[in-house]
Amino acid sequence: MSVVSELLRSEADGTISFGDYSLGAKAKLDNFNHSGDVYKVKTFSEITKLEKNGVFAYESVPGTAVNAFGADENGVCFQVEGTGDAEITLGLEEETSYEVTIGGNAVGTMTTNLGGKLTICVEMNGEPVAVCVKKA
Repeated sequence: MSVVSELLRSEADGTISFGDYSLGAKAKLDNFNHSGDVYKVKTFSEITKLEKNGVFAYESVPGTAVNAFGADENGVCFQVEGTGDAEITLGLEEETSYEVTIGGNAVGTMTTNLGGKLTICVEMNGEPVAVCVKKA
């Protein structure tokens, strides 16, 4: 896995991939249509941010590359890669409990805040890390 050179792309399995943490300057792509939804991505070395239909969906500090990002009413799963450890914030349902798995290891149950945001830290070791956040 590596950076997504086109910034945002549709995958054959119905997921999306986005982000380029190797960029020194901000890059963005607006109005990307995928499965009836409109996405916007902003990315570079310091941050990667994704919006779906004008609503916050994903943010990482520093920037990351995300592959196979699939979200539904039960949560979200994806593969993430970056140059170092990342703080990732996801836009989910408000005040809802989720089971979090990082790198195949159960982290535990976390509850979103009033805005529906959930923040996790992912340790990067030069390899893609699987993240799955599903309703408890």
